[in-house]
Amino acid sequence: MKKVNNIFIAFFFISITAAVLVIARPVSASPYGVGIYNAVVPYGGQTSLTINVSSVVISAVPANSGQLSTSNNVVTVNSTDVTGYKLYLNALTTANLTGTLGTITASSNVAAAALATNTWGYNTDASTNFIGMTTTPALIKNFVGPAAPSVGGDVTTVTYGVKLDFSKSAGSYSTNILYTAVPQTT
Repeated sequence: MKKVNNIFIAFFFISITAAVLVIARPVSASPYGVGIYNAVVPYGGQTSLTINVSSVVISAVPANSGQLSTSNNVVTVNSTDVTGYKLYLNALTTANLTGTLGTITASSNVAAAALATNTWGYNTDASTNFIGMTTTPALIKNFVGPAAPSVGGDVTTVTYGVKLDFSKSAGSYSTNILYTAVPQTT
């Protein structure tokens, strides 16, 4: 008599598509005597702000008690605004990851904490604690000073995590994330 062990490996491909929004307001250099000496913004010039975002794909393999899988998203902001900028993120239409065979709900964590099984979230400190995604913009960075392109701008790494067990159907799940960079004028 032969005993056959069935091994079930489910692969989840989670794709997070990032959209970018720059709220641009024409901002001129500070008046004489008010600005920051030797700043990247030439006297009388307008400041600029651009944002660049990498793509994110998480390949997850579940485990009986839930397995955490992560992937990083790199957000680069270039700005000549000497006051700085604020960076926000939010899900566009739904905070859940949706697929053809179901959904993976966003974590209910409002502060960084371990993910519950079959949920997902994000962090900006590369830890294993995550905050749940919402459709309301959340401030993830308040950067002070210029983030000049000549020095590579300012880089923020956002880590996305998903914790899955075998109760979720294998397949592709995705959502759209919006990053918004807002220059500071005062």
